[in-house]
Amino acid sequence: MKVVCVGGGPATLYFSILLKLQAPSHDITVFERNPAGSTYGWGVTYWPDMLERLRHHDPHSASAISDGSLRWRDGVAHVGERTTTHEGDEGFAIGRHKLLDILARRAESLGVDIEYGREIPDRDQLPEADLIVAGDGANSTMRDRHAGHFGTHTTLGRNPYLWLGTTKVFRSFTFAFVQTAHGWIWCYAYGYSGEHSTCVVECSGATWRGLELDRLPQPKALRRLEGIFASLLDGHSLIGRSDLGGPAPWQTFRTLTNRTWSHGNLVLLGDAAHTTHYSIGAGTTLAMQDAMVLAGSLAEAKTIQPALSHYERTRKSELLSVQSAARHSAQWYENLPRYIQLPPAHMFALLGQRHSPLLPHIPPQLYYRIDQAADQLQSLRRLKQWLGPRLARTLQHRNSARG
Repeated sequence: MKVVCVGGGPATLYFSILLKLQAPSHDITVFERNPAGSTYGWGVTYWPDMLERLRHHDPHSASAISDGSLRWRDGVAHVGERTTTHEGDEGFAIGRHKLLDILARRAESLGVDIEYGREIPDRDQLPEADLIVAGDGANSTMRDRHAGHFGTHTTLGRNPYLWLGTTKVFRSFTFAFVQTAHGWIWCYAYGYSGEHSTCVVECSGATWRGLELDRLPQPKALRRLEGIFASLLDGHSLIGRSDLGGPAPWQTFRTLTNRTWSHGNLVLLGDAAHTTHYSIGAGTTLAMQDAMVLAGSLAEAKTIQPALSHYERTRKSELLSVQSAARHSAQWYENLPRYIQLPPAHMFALLGQRHSPLLPHIPPQLYYRIDQAADQLQSLRRLKQWLGPRLARTLQHRNSARG
């Protein structure tokens, strides 16, 4: 089979690896618009169950990813001057550049051809292929050429956010909430190497404008944020994109879905097919899981169209709970004033429960007490798991009817 992949991200590289492991005779080319070794992004996160899946599919690359990752085992939240710690939150992070290098080297060792510096705006500019994989991100040009067919839909979040790096190495997954004269601003930070961490800053639109972050050039914006998070950073600097001379690249998150994921022999992969809010830390994991299912579907079905149908059905089903969790997580942060005045330990507990569809509909302190009781009684925990989604749907329908 001749396969062409557009976009050299983790999903397409991992897909090409899995396909080559199935059948070395496959002819696979990956087109990446950026030069080799050039990528924007700091660290990406993944969890222990994902590492086990990577080991199952390709032990060679899994070992290299594990060796190149930094592990944390607890979470820390700073709320103003107060701090609380939650032990047992194990996770991993790896630099995006390192991850791409590991996957590219593995793919090339198996015979995959990776062509860097190749912008592919339309499928007509691709060589003839049995399968075309569009893994060119949330702004996929391959998908947008057929947006009507794919039924692409985007929903914008409310809070501006900024993806940064820092030279402070965080050994725990760390949250910091700081109150300013213009409202709360917060960040999530996690180390991904022995030298650097990712630091994602978020706030409401009103706070963003009040702090003039909407108009400051990037160097001044970084200095202002370093002042706000001074106690967290311990004198370390924040790092933005070096290729930008204008304002810092604040965004509001775009949740993207598609009605269908394939068009003839063109199939969507990763962020081109779906996005999930960054606050659940699953974007790269979900994209690589797409690759696992697509490769497995092709091996099982033997022909293209049944394989693409199976891939789409399977992944859409698997993503339902994750997308719900991401939606509620984003809404938790958008409604931060509802939770921020709780005692730090209580707020941190509800931060961990932000994926719950029930939480927005129950007073926070009451939810906290129910959650603590559920941890002690298995029957109550099962009731909560059963009742939560049903009650949430009922309340959402009632609120929609009133609107």
